[in-house]
Amino acid sequence: MKIYKSKLPEKSALNVKKNTFNFIDSFEGLYIDKNISITSTDIGKAFFASCPKWVEKLFLLRNKIAALFGLKISGSVAEMKKKLETFNCRYGEQLGLFRVYVKSKYEVVLGEDDKHLNFRVSLFSDKQLKENSFRKLTITTTVEFNNWFGRLYFLPVRLFHKLIVPTMLKGIIVELQNRKNENI
Repeated sequence: MKIYKSKLPEKSALNVKKNTFNFIDSFEGLYIDKNISITSTDIGKAFFASCPKWVEKLFLLRNKIAALFGLKISGSVAEMKKKLETFNCRYGEQLGLFRVYVKSKYEVVLGEDDKHLNFRVSLFSDKQLKENSFRKLTITTTVEFNNWFGRLYFLPVRLFHKLIVPTMLKGIIVELQNRKNENI
């Protein structure tokens, strides 16, 4: 499975504030959806269900360090997995650090605002591509710094980000394909 560096999709809700972001990047990959039955809710749930163990461990480390500085932290991985069972990816719903800011037929925008920075993660699935059953899933991350500490905080995060996001996207696609195969 190939993951490519990409651009923010033109129809993404994040385009409204595109010029205010201090950081923006996107990656895309293809998945099969023959019956066009994979919904934005499915994609949002797959985002949380497909997190690799090494990313979970990095997130736990992030929470320990962030707590020292009074930043928002998420609950435990076990708590998040339990909440995922009833998570419907509705506007305003929260899972860990991620609140649902936008939910449409083709996109879910997750994120959080904190005193040091605000971030958003868009999971955007395009319409059916031509006559085949492939669809494109684009994951875009945006960050707005609220102060100098946000810039400092993001320096090490940025290094890991380039490894984490493509890995997460692959995991989401695998999770979606596995779910569809179970439902056939």
